[in-house]
Amino acid sequence: MKEMGLFSSLFGKKEEITKVEENKTMSKVLFVRANDRPAEQAISSKMYETFVSTYKEANPNTEITELDLFALDLPYYGNIAISGGYKRSQGMELTAEEEKAVATVDQYLNQFLEAEKVVFAFPLWNFTVPAPLITYISYLSQAGKTFKYTANGPEGLVGDKKVVVLGARGSDYSSEQMAPMEMAVNYVTTVLGFWGITNPETVVIEGHNQYPDRSQQIVEEGLENVKKVAAKF
Repeated sequence: MKEMGLFSSLFGKKEEITKVEENKTMSKVLFVRANDRPAEQAISSKMYETFVSTYKEANPNTEITELDLFALDLPYYGNIAISGGYKRSQGMELTAEEEKAVATVDQYLNQFLEAEKVVFAFPLWNFTVPAPLITYISYLSQAGKTFKYTANGPEGLVGDKKVVVLGARGSDYSSEQMAPMEMAVNYVTTVLGFWGITNPETVVIEGHNQYPDRSQQIVEEGLENVKKVAAKF
C-alpha cells in the first residue's frame, strides 16, 4: 500500500508539473474585429470568422480573446485621455473623468502588450478604416509602451509580436493610380511598423465588387488564403 501511495504521489506530481508547463507555454492570442456587419454581407467579417474558426481548430488549447470594437463602443481618444496621461506622467492629480479615461486606455493597451499574437480584421470604408479601429489604435500608441523617443527618432518597442492583418476592399487598389488611395491596410501596417512590428502577414481580398463576374472566385480564393495563414499562425 505504501508503494502504491508513493507511486500515486509521484505520478500526481508529474501530472501537475506537466499542466504547469503547458500553461507556461500556452500562447495568448488577441483577435480584433472592426466591422459590425454580418459575414453574409461583409467580406472582412467573413475573413475574421474564417480565421478564428480555423485557428481554434488547429490550436484548441490557446488562450484566445476576441474584441468586437463596435460592440465595445470605446470612448473617443481626445483631450480627457491625453491630459490624464500627461498629468499622470508628471505626478499631477487627475480628475475622476481623467482617471476613468486613463484606466480604459491602460486596459486595452496592457491586453495588447500581453498578447503574443494579434489578428486585425477590417474593411476599407471611404478610403480608410472604420472609426472604432482608429480609436483603438490611438489607445495603443503610447510613448514608453509601444514606442519610445530617441535622439535618432521614434523607436518601436513591440517588434517581437506576431501579427496578421486581414483586409477587404470592394475595388481593386493594386494599380498605380489606385494604390495611393488605399489608406486602410497601409495605415494599419504603417502604425505597426512604427511600433516595431515590421513584418506583419497580410491577407487582402479586393475587387469583388469591381469585377462581379469573378466575385465568387475572388472571395473563395481569398478565404482559402485566410485558412492557410490561420492554420500555421
